[in-house]
Amino acid sequence: MTDGRSRRREDTRQRLYEAAVELIAEQGFSATTVDDIALRAKVAKGTVYYNFKSKNDLFEELLRHGIGLLTAAFRQAVEGLPPREAVGALIRTQLEYIRRYQAFAQLLLSEMWRTNREWHQTLILLREQAIGVIAETVQAGVDSGDLPGDLDVRVASAALFGVGLVVAVDWLVFQPERPIEDVEESLLAIVRRVG
Repeated sequence: MTDGRSRRREDTRQRLYEAAVELIAEQGFSATTVDDIALRAKVAKGTVYYNFKSKNDLFEELLRHGIGLLTAAFRQAVEGLPPREAVGALIRTQLEYIRRYQAFAQLLLSEMWRTNREWHQTLILLREQAIGVIAETVQAGVDSGDLPGDLDVRVASAALFGVGLVVAVDWLVFQPERPIEDVEESLLAIVRRVG
């Protein structure tokens, strides 16, 4: 019985996450109300508060959930690959993730610029987790000689993350008909020239 209840709670939380990210991407955080989220998720307003203390709490958990999924996808993508192939896998994984969770990516991109939010520290920590996986891969490339020895690993890792995020959002908003393989190859060409 507990498994069924916990599964229902996870399903409800997932619907709330999806509703919140869509609404916040559409109309902004401030304009999105708990009533809007409940209506979009097709749940009672009390259900939102049962699962989250506040709209801010929901948003912070949304960030944890979304970036957690990306970080896990990064880890899985690079497992067992040599560094140069792993960098390519990271790029492909980020493009696929953003194609699947486009509204979240747009939200993440806009929230990174806002430093006055309650959850800014959480966002910094979560971003570091995702970039940390990239940094491990880049460091392995430096250590193996596949990447230049004088490469600033933190800056290169942040650059890969940022470029992938911005290029993917640009692709999906302005060139959605372009195949993912073309976008991936263009990003890889930049990395190859730098490396």
